[in-house]
Amino acid sequence: MSDVAETKPDPTTTAPEEQQPETTATGEGEKTVTEAAVDTAKEAADTAKDAAVKTSDSVFSMFGGGPKKEKKEDEAEEGAEPSGSAKAQKTEENDEEAPESPDVHFEPVIRLTEKVETKTNEELEEQAFKMRAKLFKFDRDSKEWKERGTGDVRLLKHKENQKTRLVMRRDKTLKVCANHYIVPDMKLSPNVGSDRSWVWNAAADVSEGEPEAQTLAIRFANSENANLFKEAFEKAQQENEKIFNSEQ
Repeated sequence: MSDVAETKPDPTTTAPEEQQPETTATGEGEKTVTEAAVDTAKEAADTAKDAAVKTSDSVFSMFGGGPKKEKKEDEAEEGAEPSGSAKAQKTEENDEEAPESPDVHFEPVIRLTEKVETKTNEELEEQAFKMRAKLFKFDRDSKEWKERGTGDVRLLKHKENQKTRLVMRRDKTLKVCANHYIVPDMKLSPNVGSDRSWVWNAAADVSEGEPEAQTLAIRFANSENANLFKEAFEKAQQENEKIFNSEQ
């Protein structure tokens, strides 16, 4: 047993030594355990992110897509100068938006103050009969029937001398294709093989300007209309016969 008495430190006067944190050695230097754990977590997160990007790119490529374009590329494209077609289109739009020129009004040199009336030589006549039909003329040179026109055949009675004439005009053009008085020696004959057509001879038809002998045929839509025309024709023929006889 030693004679020297063992001296114990007084806990009230002696400060405890600071506890040093544990360290770990790395390739770059000494780091704490906490810092090492943080670095390891970051590396794992970066590795997972790179793997997710590669997987997404591969999926896009499988379905015909590709990696997303960078935002900077989009901004560069937007800031690029427009092509020639785009410039032309903008120019056309500007032209369309240009204000229209004001309307220019010119006063007429000659003013028409009077209404011009076209005379048909029917002003002093009243209509006794009207029916739509088709008219034919027999051509003596070719020995065949030729169509003269389609329109309304009318019987017009003069208001003064009471004579009745047959007038027919073509549709649309209103050109005269038959114009003659209904005289006593005319005779309506049925056309061969038809109950809605009549044939007669006109000694002085003036539809072409000068009086000319014509063999005419007229065809109606049905036999009823053909019979109505025959009745009106024969009635006018009888009235004209009386007038012609009184003038002799």
